[in-house]
Amino acid sequence: MTLNSHSPKTPIVRRLTLTNFRSYAQADCIIETKLVALMGENGAGKTNILEALSMYSPGRGLRRAELTECARHAGPGGYAVSIQLETEGGVTQLGHGMSPEGERRFRIDRAPISSARAFADHLRVLWLTPAMDGLFSGSAGERRRFLDRLTLGVDADHGPRVSRMERALRNRNKLLEGGVTDRSWLDAAENEIASLGVAVAAGRRETVLRLSAIVAEGKVGPFPWAEIAIEGEIENLLAHQSALVVEERFRELLAASRKRDAAAGRTLCGPQTSDLAVRHGPKNAAARDCSTGEQKALLMGLTIAHARLVAAMTEKAPLLLLDEVAAHFDPQRREALFFELETLGGQVWMSGADPALFASLANRADRLQAIEGQIRRIP
Repeated sequence: MTLNSHSPKTPIVRRLTLTNFRSYAQADCIIETKLVALMGENGAGKTNILEALSMYSPGRGLRRAELTECARHAGPGGYAVSIQLETEGGVTQLGHGMSPEGERRFRIDRAPISSARAFADHLRVLWLTPAMDGLFSGSAGERRRFLDRLTLGVDADHGPRVSRMERALRNRNKLLEGGVTDRSWLDAAENEIASLGVAVAAGRRETVLRLSAIVAEGKVGPFPWAEIAIEGEIENLLAHQSALVVEERFRELLAASRKRDAAAGRTLCGPQTSDLAVRHGPKNAAARDCSTGEQKALLMGLTIAHARLVAAMTEKAPLLLLDEVAAHFDPQRREALFFELETLGGQVWMSGADPALFASLANRADRLQAIEGQIRRIP
């Protein structure tokens, strides 16, 4: 991964069409600006719109939902989402959906593609949702998933790499649980884990280093800056040794821990046990010990820094989705947030139940209302 000094391009969603997606039988909206404010009562379908956009990123979207959950309950069983994406090269149509038989589908300019990975050549999608509010005080697994999303923003191959590593770990655990004594089977599984695990750890570590550099450049601003570090045995080894040396060391650790891991029922060493350590920079305090408001502000600042990193490294300003985020802040900080979002250069979609949250954006944003399964423009 390398930083790019050129000005990032700005992909803009100009049209969004939903067919049998969640609460929408058929909805269509035209977008004119980079800032989009989605309003509507709780349960009106604002988050459904953001979720539809989030699924242009590899994975299961901002809700991490099963595919069948996205199809409208009273519909035919499938769904379709389409956007018209404007870039410097013209307009591209990107689509994702599910057939009534449950088959996931992806298209670029109506031509089928194999996975959402190909969308990354056109668009990077980032998000922040209320479900992430407890990130710093939650489990290490939640923070690993968060770090993997950060890494995926700059390396579209990271997600598949993590999935393959997790499959290899499950395979090894199954072999140990079954009491397999044939060393060649375990050697093969551990070779795969070591190779993939070091690649995953290296990707996470580089993301943390790059993001820390971006944070250091923008410590003065409306949101507190975060001090971040990755804690893990493999990541620590990579700080001092080459990937090849660490890979061999990881293989040795796995072989030596077979009896212990068999007793535990899981693999106890490796990137799947790592954690993301976050501190509130100005207070020099662990993020988990900060107040709820401080944690939300810290996470917002980290999200903005990550958006800048993605733009610098991919030459594409990302699409940023903020679900019910503006309501967290007082009017002064909310205005500062809007200013920061405008300076990012990319398109930002925000949701909120209270129209007053976005009153100051009347002449700067498209204001849309989710109501009765429709998306209506607010003059």
